[in-house]
Amino acid sequence: MQKLRFLIALAAAKLSIVALKITGHNGTNFPGVLAIRICPDFIKHIGKPKNVIAVTGTNGKTTTCNMILDALAMEGKTVVNNRMGSNINSGIATSLIQNATLTGKCKLDMGVFEVDERSALRIFPYLKPDYMVITNLSRDSIMRNGHPEYISGILTRYIPKETKLILNADDLICSQVAPENSRVYFGIEKMDSDKEKCHNLIQDFQICPKCLHKLAYEYVRYSHIGKAYCPECGYKAPAYDYAGCNVNQDAMTIDIRENGQQVTYRLLNDSVYNIYNVVSAVALFRELGYPSEKIQSFFNNMNIVGTRYDIKEVGNSRIHLMLAKDKNAFAGSRVFEYIAQANGTKEIIIMNSCQDDAVHWSENICWLYDCDFEFLNNEDIKNIVVCGPRVKDYRLRLLLAGVDDSRISYTDKEIDAPDQLKYFENDNIYVLYGTDSITLGYKVADKVADHIERSKA
Repeated sequence: MQKLRFLIALAAAKLSIVALKITGHNGTNFPGVLAIRICPDFIKHIGKPKNVIAVTGTNGKTTTCNMILDALAMEGKTVVNNRMGSNINSGIATSLIQNATLTGKCKLDMGVFEVDERSALRIFPYLKPDYMVITNLSRDSIMRNGHPEYISGILTRYIPKETKLILNADDLICSQVAPENSRVYFGIEKMDSDKEKCHNLIQDFQICPKCLHKLAYEYVRYSHIGKAYCPECGYKAPAYDYAGCNVNQDAMTIDIRENGQQVTYRLLNDSVYNIYNVVSAVALFRELGYPSEKIQSFFNNMNIVGTRYDIKEVGNSRIHLMLAKDKNAFAGSRVFEYIAQANGTKEIIIMNSCQDDAVHWSENICWLYDCDFEFLNNEDIKNIVVCGPRVKDYRLRLLLAGVDDSRISYTDKEIDAPDQLKYFENDNIYVLYGTDSITLGYKVADKVADHIERSKA
């Protein structure tokens, strides 16, 4: 009976793919939703690739997963992946369906899957990765992932024992996941920009897990990310197997030391969180057995996906398109700090207002008060445009962060935000959008570009 139910689910899902293509609805996880609805343990029965890599973490998993897939594509490998779908069980089921025969056998030997942390309990009983990268674990949407230690507990319970972990040693929450599993650690040695104390509103890990005394840090990069130790019992962050060092954000390079040997790699972006993504991907490829020269060639021919970060130069101005996750104070703080530290005159359009969620429920806005809007109280940031359904909430939060009201502009409609810009000479205009407003973000950026072009005519 189970086999029959699986085959019915597979057939229905395959037919739905054809129907979706005919109606122009590609890139949806509906086939997986349908299959799991008919056969709840569908992922258990469908064929899986022989070799599986998983990537998870609060932030950076999509970028890291895309880098891995881009590198494997350069190798000429065709890989089962959920790049075009969701990172929950239905998205992974959809990718497996698309690459399965009519009897459910997998047509490809390798799979790379981005996995939502909280979906581990629905995925890992049936899909057992050979390697798993965990980028970091931090506070996320208060309504989904209330605290990172809660997410760490889920991963520890459900990650298969045979999976080898590639963990961020600079994140003590991440580095303690699934302690019985084989593991290697990556991290970044002290940088000039590091602090002696946390300067963020959020610091998720402050107490020694061994003796419960307050932790100290040799240096703090942001939040709880840094080199931690306990002055009471001697507990400390794990040693690096893959140590990033000599970060050069002008030359866009980083050295990674492994077993006493140092190799230089190209950086794809100068933000600290994207530097970590590069180090994590290098660690994975080395664990897979790729020589350093080959990995160097990957990064020399790779770029970050444009929907995550993109720049358009129009006249003497630059339009920066940046993903700033909705409801994610940690991710928002990283973006705000990056903008504050960038050179030049700056204007910002903030439009990450959880548009899709507004249809179903009223968003909990407490994340705004965990997010470091104080970084935007910066003399180089001349104008901040807030817009959309949370325009008043954003304005209030900026005022509480010390931003003068004369530097805040607002409009109810996101598409009207470009009309509120000042368009300074040699301006850097940052368009910040959420995960459900990427398309709208590009429309807004196009309108900004049109305005600059018309002003030149």
